[in-house]
Amino acid sequence: MKRLVSEYKKRKNEIKRRLKEFSAFRGAKDEDIFSELCFCLLTPQSKAVYCDKAVKELKCSGLLFRGSKNIIKEILRGNVRFHNKKAEYLVGARELLGLGGKLNIKNKLDTKDTFKAREWLVRNIKGLGYKEASHFLRNIGLGKDMAIIDRHILKNMKRYGAIRKIPASVTKGNYINMEDAMRNFSKKVKIPMEELDLLFWSSQTGFVFK
Repeated sequence: MKRLVSEYKKRKNEIKRRLKEFSAFRGAKDEDIFSELCFCLLTPQSKAVYCDKAVKELKCSGLLFRGSKNIIKEILRGNVRFHNKKAEYLVGARELLGLGGKLNIKNKLDTKDTFKAREWLVRNIKGLGYKEASHFLRNIGLGKDMAIIDRHILKNMKRYGAIRKIPASVTKGNYINMEDAMRNFSKKVKIPMEELDLLFWSSQTGFVFK
């Protein structure tokens, strides 16, 4: 536990800076929020830095907002695993969130109840599970009390005794249970939940990202 607290002190300012950047998304344009959603759709079983690179390329070229599935998958190829399926997810999300040809994300999300917003995202956006929906909401400044449960987080939760064992698979039920366990651990070590998430992630990767 001392090692965790020591690591937190070392990275605390950097983590708080990153979270402040996420909070700025609350006033962002729908196109920027959609870009963040696309990043989260790409992350399963792929490296975050490569997903970010792919989204930036698609956004700068305008293909993120008007490109076909076939064109998008070629940009994703080599950077993102399962590029065919994920290109389909991006186009599907764009079609769902488009209204009269214009992106309309803010009006779709219940920003007063972020857990309801997460349920809506998981239920309506193909390719988005609880981890990805939580990741998206955190990255746009709305997921303060949510955990982004992935292998990095689970390893650290087990390492520090927050859970006894890592589940073989993460269903909705055990996702919520893992999230509760992390919330309780967060209170125990007196590190805010959203900061603990980035601390765990950076302890595995060596840097704070998103």
